[in-house]
Amino acid sequence: MDGMLVIISGPSGSGKGTVVKRLPSQNGYALSISVTTRKPREGELHGRDYFFTTEQDFITMRNENELLEHAVYVGNYYGTPRKYVEEQIAKGKIVVLEIEVYGALQVKEKFPSAVLIFLMPPTLPELANRLRTRGTEDAVTIDARLKKTLEEIPLINRYNYLVINDLVPSAVEKINAIVEAERMRPFRCMAEIEAFTESKTSQL
Repeated sequence: MDGMLVIISGPSGSGKGTVVKRLPSQNGYALSISVTTRKPREGELHGRDYFFTTEQDFITMRNENELLEHAVYVGNYYGTPRKYVEEQIAKGKIVVLEIEVYGALQVKEKFPSAVLIFLMPPTLPELANRLRTRGTEDAVTIDARLKKTLEEIPLINRYNYLVINDLVPSAVEKINAIVEAERMRPFRCMAEIEAFTESKTSQL
């Protein structure tokens, strides 16, 4: 089957990182790593969670067209390295991008066949609680993230799917089901269709 691009977005605190890391590698997933200018959180590693860089180096990458998308989110720059994504799709991999909403819509313009999934908690109070209990940001940053979430909600209708992340295993199962269904779309199975046609013709 052809490669595929899956984009998972959602507000900070929705559990995107946790869900994405639970996606089974044996299913052909290749997780993309974003570039960002924000400081690493406790436990995050350069090259595993993000490529952490300076604002000047990020701007250079953007100007040299090395980013598939880029955006500013709560004062920090984020972007997706173009080369990795294109190489993995060419290998038939399911490339998963965990990026914010506006970046996702940028990528959708360049890859119309990309599958957009919006991940969110069941309620806004639950989201606020998750942000506070993880203890990685101050109250001002948390308020900014909640306001950003309310701005993003109207854009959900531009996504292909909405997944409510109440329990992580359930959210992972739903995403796997979406991916399996998308893989069976005829335009993603042209090699199989051509092989069938050729084999059938040779036997007639």
